[in-house]
Amino acid sequence: MKIMVINGPNLNMLGVREPEIYGRETYADLCEKIARYAAERGAETEFYQSNHEGDLVDCVQSCHGRVDGIVLNPAAYTHTSVALLDAVRAVGVPTVEVHISDPDAREDFRRVSYVRAACVATVKGHGTNGYLEAVDLLLKRT
Repeated sequence: MKIMVINGPNLNMLGVREPEIYGRETYADLCEKIARYAAERGAETEFYQSNHEGDLVDCVQSCHGRVDGIVLNPAAYTHTSVALLDAVRAVGVPTVEVHISDPDAREDFRRVSYVRAACVATVKGHGTNGYLEAVDLLLKRT
């Protein structure tokens, strides 16, 4: 199984940005952790991070016919991007939405997720281990 892990804006700042919410693990640490976990379960991973909505849409579209699952943390675009919702719907690749924090326990505007309607599951509030849960959810679908 091949899984694309896509991260949105500011996730490249993990370990620096609000460590009380997002922890001290760096983005490189996160990618290594996910890759190792997936490999132990026989899955291959690719990683992509961008602070730009259109780049994230392009990445989702590039998954069509090429990967078996997507782990997507759209970050702030969760609450604003119909374009990402449409891209996930268009490619038809099973996608799990992931959030390190629990958006429902934060500001009101963070409680809205546009992409959730196109996802097979959502994992939120489990820190970076939520990405591992997302990998497991995708693996169970095969």
